[in-house]
Amino acid sequence: MRWLDNLRLSTELTGAPERCVHIGDRESDIYELYCLADELGTGFLVRSCVERLAEDGGTTIAKVMAEVQSSGTHEVRFRDAQGKDHCAVLSVKQATMTVRPPIGKQKKYRHQNLQIIHAEELNPPEGRAPVFWKLITNLPVTTHADAVHKLDWYALHWKIETFFRTLKTGCRIEELLSHS
Repeated sequence: MRWLDNLRLSTELTGAPERCVHIGDRESDIYELYCLADELGTGFLVRSCVERLAEDGGTTIAKVMAEVQSSGTHEVRFRDAQGKDHCAVLSVKQATMTVRPPIGKQKKYRHQNLQIIHAEELNPPEGRAPVFWKLITNLPVTTHADAVHKLDWYALHWKIETFFRTLKTGCRIEELLSHS
């Protein structure tokens, strides 16, 4: 519910829902968020963790994407939880497809035409899990450059998470706020 509440409130506060893009990690991968964003006229870019039904409902996003050719590569740089710098070269695929609601929710929600971006690391190093992002968005993605643009936006989440972890642990912001 908090993801939907945040989507509603932030869209309302901006007064310009068409200018917003709500970026979320795997925990925000809920079909209701896709529908609410559509209803509110706002954008989203979410990392998927659920294997969703696609097209006519007889296949999945993963099966469709397995048949899509790579449009090229893209390099991302990031720091792991220990602060070590990494560079990953990703093979990028993008496609537009019909995404279906979960079976138990098909009467309540309609299908959505969404853009899918899969970015999988080529030659990952030993000792680190390979980067493999499966992103879903309602924003236009028709070219490799469009897909790379969305990947760059998603990559910023590492910096944002580091900032909030610093506030919570290093600055003990929650403790300070509870005493004010």
